[in-house]
Amino acid sequence: MSTPYFQFKQFTIRHDRSSMKVGTDGVLLGAWAGKLAHQNILDVGTGTGLIALMLAQRFPTAAIEGIDIDEASLEQAKENVEASHFKTQITLKKANFSNINPCFNQYDLIVSNPPFYKEDTLGGKEARDKARHTTSLPFKTLIENAAKLLVKEGLFCVIIPYQSANDFISICLENCLYLTRRVNIRSTERKPFIRVLLEFSTSIQPSETSALTLYDAQQQRTVAYQELTNDFYL
Repeated sequence: MSTPYFQFKQFTIRHDRSSMKVGTDGVLLGAWAGKLAHQNILDVGTGTGLIALMLAQRFPTAAIEGIDIDEASLEQAKENVEASHFKTQITLKKANFSNINPCFNQYDLIVSNPPFYKEDTLGGKEARDKARHTTSLPFKTLIENAAKLLVKEGLFCVIIPYQSANDFISICLENCLYLTRRVNIRSTERKPFIRVLLEFSTSIQPSETSALTLYDAQQQRTVAYQELTNDFYL
C-alpha cells in the first residue's frame, strides 16, 4: 500500500485522494521542463499539483496555472499548494484544456504529463481511467490546444511513452510545433527506453537529443538522475 504523502525538500505532496499518485514521470518533467525565466506557465492535468510546485520552486517569479478535470485531484492539489510557501505563485482550477480561450490566455511554457494508455486497458475506475487513458485527452487534442495557447518562442514540454514519440512529434509538426530537446529514458543500461521527455518550440531551432539512465547496476540513482532531481529529492 502506498504512503499517503511524498516528502520533497521544499514541499510535501499528499496523494491519497488523487486519481494519480506521485511518480517518476512527473518528477522528471517538473525537474526538466523549461529553461531560464518563465513568466506564465500552464500545467495541464495538474493532478496532485506536483509539477506546478516544482516549477514554482525553479522559476520563483513565474505565475503558474494548474488545471484538471478531476475534482478530487484538484482539491488535493489545492491543499498541497496551500501548505507550501509557493502558494502565491500558483492558481488551480477545474477546467477542460479544450475550453481555454486563446484570446485571453497565453503562456510561454505549457507542460503536461498526459494520459497515454489506450481504451483496451481501461480498468473500470472512472477517475483513474480519465487520468491514465488517452480517451480523456487525446494527444492530437493536447497538441492542437497547446499550439493555440503558446506565445511566440513559447515552449511545450511533455513526458510520454518512448514508443509514442514519433507519432507525437509528427502531430506537433503538423501544428507548427518544432522539436528542440529530446531525452530518451530507461531504468537501467540493460533495459530498453520506456519514456521520453520532449520539448517543442513555436519557432524552428537546433534540436538536441540525449539519453538518461535512472539506476545503476546496484539500483542506485545514477549521477545524471541525481543531478537532475537534486533540488527536489531528499
